[in-house]
Amino acid sequence: MAADARERELAAAVPLLAQVVATVSVLTGLAMAGAGATGHAFGPWVSPNPLGPAMIGAGMLGVAPGLLALSRTRSWPQARTLTLSTAIVLLGLFAVTLLNAGSLHLARGGSIVLVLFSLGWVGVTGLLALLTLVALVAQYRKQPTPVAASEVPAVPLPALAKPALALLGSAWFGIGAGLLVLPGFWGAFVPWEVSRADAQALGVWALALGAGVLASLAEDDLARLRPALLALPGVAVATGLLLAARAAHVHWSTGPALALLAMTAGLLVAGLTGRLLLRPASVA
Repeated sequence: MAADARERELAAAVPLLAQVVATVSVLTGLAMAGAGATGHAFGPWVSPNPLGPAMIGAGMLGVAPGLLALSRTRSWPQARTLTLSTAIVLLGLFAVTLLNAGSLHLARGGSIVLVLFSLGWVGVTGLLALLTLVALVAQYRKQPTPVAASEVPAVPLPALAKPALALLGSAWFGIGAGLLVLPGFWGAFVPWEVSRADAQALGVWALALGAGVLASLAEDDLARLRPALLALPGVAVATGLLLAARAAHVHWSTGPALALLAMTAGLLVAGLTGRLLLRPASVA
């Protein structure tokens, strides 16, 4: 980074938001993914297959380590990629909840546990979406200030990795956009049965993952991606464990199932490779 570069200071609301979201993600993710792994559909809306809400829960669990690292960050450049991806998830899930209000257990009735969880989901996602907007406004109201070159060590992405990252990010982003905008069409390609709400919620997660990977290309600095480099393998591992637990209920003979495996493995490799490349710079 040039000595006269200018960056915004980190707003206090950003690490606070990360800490709150990490806590909520662990608790909610354990409930949704844990129930799904044992064959029970546990989510805010009616789902035809336990894997739908369980995969949403796995994403929450997987991203928690990155959010905890973000909550300890004191630099906006290091927090930027994961913060903006998290904003996509929080705002997107709240929007999906409102768009599919009629399928909520709160509206349909049924088990008191699911109705109460559905009610809590609406309240918590709404509150987190509001806090996200407040944090982003507070962050971008910060005036850019000069930053010395030594304050943020530059660790460029390997040139050979950039085409693979562009492909991986585009794949996640494109599939996410498809599931979000045309859930009826693209939901049929998910290798298990999903409802409209499941498809759109999974689309939000895919969109956020794709945006995060593509943003890493724009940053082109592993030192700025520390929290994100924890989130990517975390999501990959949580997703992989859930798929293994429910392997008999996934249509593995289909192309989308193989593509999902490849894309999940891509997240794992990207995150672990980035951490390994960053380690020598941290030691130095």
